[in-house]
Amino acid sequence: MKISAFHLMPHRELPADFETRYESVWVTPPWWELADARRVGQYYNWTLDELVYAAKCGFDGVCTNEHHQNAYGFMPSPNIMGSVLARATNGSPVAIVQMGATLPTSNPPIRVAEEYAMLDCISGGRLVAGLPLGSPMDVNFCYGITPMEHRERYREAFALTLKAWQAREIFAWNGRYFQLANVNLWPRPIQQPHPPVWVPGSGSISTFDFAVDNDVCYCFLSYSGAKAAKTMMQGYWKVVTDKGREPNPYRAGFLQLVAVAETDARAEEKYARHVEYFYHKCLHWPIQYLSPPGNQDYRSLVATQLNPLRRPENTKALRYRDFVEKGYVIAGSPATVRQRLEDEVVKGLRVGNLMVLLQIGSMPHELTLENIGLFAREVLPHLRGFWDDEGWVNHWWPEQLRAPKAAPVAAGVAAGGGA
Repeated sequence: MKISAFHLMPHRELPADFETRYESVWVTPPWWELADARRVGQYYNWTLDELVYAAKCGFDGVCTNEHHQNAYGFMPSPNIMGSVLARATNGSPVAIVQMGATLPTSNPPIRVAEEYAMLDCISGGRLVAGLPLGSPMDVNFCYGITPMEHRERYREAFALTLKAWQAREIFAWNGRYFQLANVNLWPRPIQQPHPPVWVPGSGSISTFDFAVDNDVCYCFLSYSGAKAAKTMMQGYWKVVTDKGREPNPYRAGFLQLVAVAETDARAEEKYARHVEYFYHKCLHWPIQYLSPPGNQDYRSLVATQLNPLRRPENTKALRYRDFVEKGYVIAGSPATVRQRLEDEVVKGLRVGNLMVLLQIGSMPHELTLENIGLFAREVLPHLRGFWDDEGWVNHWWPEQLRAPKAAPVAAGVAAGGGA
């Protein structure tokens, strides 16, 4: 198993009545009413401290992501964050997992290829290159890409990026959306023929075929937990089998919210309000933002309509215990968290690359560090050896970091930059 610390970097102090006063946390939240640049600067530094601490605690990777015009997670440039992490973790056996820079919004997309090559060089060959399609909110509503063009632009940009990393000669690109007379990247990645590529997905079944055909890691990103993801992941593994690929669990990644405390009861005391903040405020947006006309391909649209389990649930009607019972969040004592992660996520979904979200909603800095440290000490070591006895190779992880990892040396050391 490879286990990475994921971070959204949400606004941690939205007002108590946010979801009743404002239309959405995405696209339209008014900055001048809700935020302060100096306080946001603290959020950025706390986020970096939390991810560096996770690296010191022995996590296999640290994850950033890209979103725009929102208070749910505002790293508009994940590569700025990734460059800090790459430099801060030099000498450490931790992957820089960029989940990642969105290709359709970069014109030309070789800007992503260039910046990822920089990160691979800075980190000494530790980059995992997430190449996401991007959410409709970011790409269509915030950056103005026509929904009908979104997926076509992505697939052309994906092919251009892979070729730009690998080509030995300068080449011209004359595509439908991008035309370049000379493609000649400086620098190139250390990892050859290119860094391992992960493609996130959250509902489009056509992404299964795309991931398998391009031999990349498919990462299911959802906040509904493993129980809700079961049907989707079964569909993915069926495509893997039907296309004659080996059922290597490292072909799959999954994102899970996790909160660990001394006991199940203490977990509720510590984390309940932060979990509810996340689902009530950070996921507050109109349903039409999720799938504007033309954004979703026909197969996925039909599948969504035919399977009620894939339609979004009204999370504002749920409370902490509902989220835990339904598996949206895996929370409780170390024993509870270990067992549920193993049964529901690792074995239940056949996942080899696990991402855990340990800073949830309004969770303050010190509590986040506590959650990271307790997970690292009491949960991570028990999951790490999973799949080892089956002899699978994680081809979707930096080669120099594939060997079993030694026990963490700094799991009890607090990160700097406190509140």
